Amino acid sequence: MSTKYFKINPADNVSVAIHDLKEGEVVNVDGVSITLKQDITAGHKIALVALAVNDNIVKYGYPIGHAITAIPQGGLVNETNIKTNLEGLLDYEYKPTKVELNIPNRNLTFNGYKRKSGETGIRNEMWIVPTVGCVNGVADSIIAAFKEEVGQLEGVDSLEVFKHNYGCSQLGGDHETTRKILKDIVLHPNAGGVLVLGLGCENNQPDVFREYLGEFDESRVKFLVTQKVKDEIAEGVAILKELYATAKKDTRVATPLSELRVGLKCGGSDGFSGITANPLLGVFSDFLVAQGGTTVLTEVPEMFGAETILMNRCETIEMFDKTVHLINDFKEYFMKNDQPVYENPSPGNKAGGISTLEEKSLGCTQKCGKSYVKDVNMYGDRLKTKGLNLLSAPGNDLVAATALGASGCQMVLFTTGRGTPFGSFVPTMKISTNTPLFENKPGWIDFNAGVLLQGKKMEDLLEDFIAYIITVANGEWVNHEKRNSREIAIFKTGVTL
Repeated sequence: MSTKYFKINPADNVSVAIHDLKEGEVVNVDGVSITLKQDITAGHKIALVALAVNDNIVKYGYPIGHAITAIPQGGLVNETNIKTNLEGLLDYEYKPTKVELNIPNRNLTFNGYKRKSGETGIRNEMWIVPTVGCVNGVADSIIAAFKEEVGQLEGVDSLEVFKHNYGCSQLGGDHETTRKILKDIVLHPNAGGVLVLGLGCENNQPDVFREYLGEFDESRVKFLVTQKVKDEIAEGVAILKELYATAKKDTRVATPLSELRVGLKCGGSDGFSGITANPLLGVFSDFLVAQGGTTVLTEVPEMFGAETILMNRCETIEMFDKTVHLINDFKEYFMKNDQPVYENPSPGNKAGGISTLEEKSLGCTQKCGKSYVKDVNMYGDRLKTKGLNLLSAPGNDLVAATALGASGCQMVLFTTGRGTPFGSFVPTMKISTNTPLFENKPGWIDFNAGVLLQGKKMEDLLEDFIAYIITVANGEWVNHEKRNSREIAIFKTGVTL
């Protein structure tokens, strides 16, 4: 790999600066000497040929937009001189791609917690899940009183409350999605014990919600309706003690890697995302699928422009149709709210070198590798099929990460070129696209894919990554867990009363 630039695909007419480059510097690309016409910041694109107005800009082997001004050879290509080619709804044709990966099953294991449901958790935590936002503060008080009485927890990884603002004053779809996400959290295998905390007068009635859960382990999930008791703090502490007595006896057991379900997510992407961290997740996704495991790709608006790649990897016409439905539903959601479908990327993305949604999407979708798409899930659905799944959710980091956890993923792999400290309710591993970010934010970043730019081979880095993921699945905390940054966010689309 050049120390100055990286050309991703032979068909590309732009390359990516690996380091900050100065006007007048000469780079040699495919035997052609190119003099830079201006300064080029690391992660940004260099024109390899002179581009006229309306010429397509090609990166990853696909057009990522067209030039809106003439761009000289050696010039900077960014959002000031390139525009998306995307517009409106599209008609799609199924052109299936044959997938042959030939990755052997290595019979690897991790040590997890086997639950009565048959699922396996990678954490043994105790959670308070409010049915409504009105009792968030009560949950805090219960946890504080419990910790004061019990002291240091033994055999339980942590005690958390997952606050939200919903559960009341919602109508139709919003009320249903709130119930679905809360149900998914209550039943998640990373929880060894859950206190469902209600108020009593909310739309999300605790008794109705209890029935909505279906079959559950009543020794692990308890309910408290605060309006029905005199001292909700004392009652809450007593219930937590019951749950703790059960959960602290849990032990880890060797479990096939096929039981691991991993969410694939990115945020604060930069020009290196599609070169380092996202391809690393892609080869890991293919590896885990080959072991019989499950990976989940979401952020539907960041599939726009690369969706046909996913559609053609659908194993059946039925799955193709579900993927078309997934894509067009989200486009219609934008249009229903009178918003531009393709108003993306974000300011941080642009500063990092991403200029159009096609460019962002072509980099983002690399996280799911090259495996067949086995299933497509709507927001709030639980996973039913092993292998690569698609999941409906927006690009918003916390909403999407919550949706991945709610689908049943035990952890989320989160690539970033800009960095972020947040964490969802499941371990959310941050993978940096570049080494400076890893070095500057050691309290945020868990794994560095930037070493690929320094010559590390992908196959060697993959082995390091597999080993680290198994270590985390075995119980080692990632940075957001160490800093106790754990949150949930629920997607809202409608009216609040």
